Amino acid sequence: MSRTGGPSGAGTTPVAPSSENAASPVRALAPMLELDDVSFIYPEGIRALHRVSLRFEPGALVAIVGQNGSGKSTLVRHLNGLLRPTTGRVLLDGADIRHDHVAGLAARVGLAFQNPDRQLFAGRVSAEVAFGPRNLGIHGPELDARVAWALDAVGLGAEAAANPYDLGYSRRKLLSLASVLAMRTPVLALDEPTTGQDARGAARVRAVVAAAHDEGRTVIAISHDMRFVAETFERVVVMRAGSVVLDGTPGEAFAEGAWSELGASGLEPPVAAVAGARLGLGSTPTDRAFVTALAALTANR
Repeated sequence: MSRTGGPSGAGTTPVAPSSENAASPVRALAPMLELDDVSFIYPEGIRALHRVSLRFEPGALVAIVGQNGSGKSTLVRHLNGLLRPTTGRVLLDGADIRHDHVAGLAARVGLAFQNPDRQLFAGRVSAEVAFGPRNLGIHGPELDARVAWALDAVGLGAEAAANPYDLGYSRRKLLSLASVLAMRTPVLALDEPTTGQDARGAARVRAVVAAAHDEGRTVIAISHDMRFVAETFERVVVMRAGSVVLDGTPGEAFAEGAWSELGASGLEPPVAAVAGARLGLGSTPTDRAFVTALAALTANR
């Protein structure tokens, strides 16, 4: 196993085990994901998705945002077969997954739940992280390397022997992320990965996302943290009442012209975007974009 920096560093960038490092052909393995006119109605009659069509290119870095009940989690659970469309299709590399088994899909699309307690079940942290890759046929030194790497990536390397329920909520969230990382799936789907995290925990999540993207993996994350979204992702999909209402770059999604749509979706733009608009700097969705635009304005005066 190799990594850059120590496991406790907030800016640590996780590096995969040497047998599956960034030089491995992960990019070629990441599938094209598509939702083709997908609608979904829960058995009690609640329509959660309405004619959603989205395409996620291999290696995409996409955030899905919207208020509670907008259909975000329902959408993501269609990607690995936990839910099946009422109408429409979900496609992986052009093939309809309607009849594919969840176990097979889990080898390609790893999902970390919003509530870690719906995902964790083992009596030891290391056993929790080992469960997924073991079910994919990984054993011996490679399994041990994956477990150690994934735990180090989220800052839980020293907790391998602990009971997951001896960890606080935020650390159980990181454990659920590690359990998905260890499977080395070409697609990562993360439901509210920074919820409950302090600055160091959020930085670890950003590092995990960045490392996965560098390897060519597709990362799709649900989040209510607009600063995290703007700083971490290349594309923002805004949902409201089960439909997609905005889809663009952070610069487009958080530009002043989109604020009315964001507000109708229960969202507020990042502080940097608001400050940039008030100073006439254009769209500045991130702190870095704001500082750069402000410096350019000052230099031109």
